[in-house]
Amino acid sequence: MDTARTRLETPIGALFLEEERGAVTRITVEPLEGPFSETAVLRRAEKELREYFAGDRKRFTFPIAPKGTAFQKAVWAALRDIPYGETRTYGEVAAAVGRPKAARAVGAANHANPILIVTPCHRVIGADGSLTGFAAGMERKKFLLALEKGA
Repeated sequence: MDTARTRLETPIGALFLEEERGAVTRITVEPLEGPFSETAVLRRAEKELREYFAGDRKRFTFPIAPKGTAFQKAVWAALRDIPYGETRTYGEVAAAVGRPKAARAVGAANHANPILIVTPCHRVIGADGSLTGFAAGMERKKFLLALEKGA
């Protein structure tokens, strides 16, 4: 089996996880097509996500393999460098990937993030400190930021 999928109930609703060739390729709130199955990687991802939602995990260790362009992958790597409980602006992320004028492109890469939470696009905010869009919905973004702030 090349692709395995599972569903995990969380405080922000169901998450759907997908694994290909030993690495998680998607974590989304959108239902995934196809049968669900269990693998060692998906079980490990579920365990770490449960620990995250319990407030016991700040970094993830299971293998991931997001699919995207070179720019998107650079942005997603920069997002994973944002410390737990902290935020960055789109401009700060753009500067971190060496494209300081590409804040809008960073926003587009955030929106296309295939691995929610692990690649913490929810930690990116507007230049004025406002909470900006989140593909999984603003209520989920607020919840995740509050969880990470210990609120």
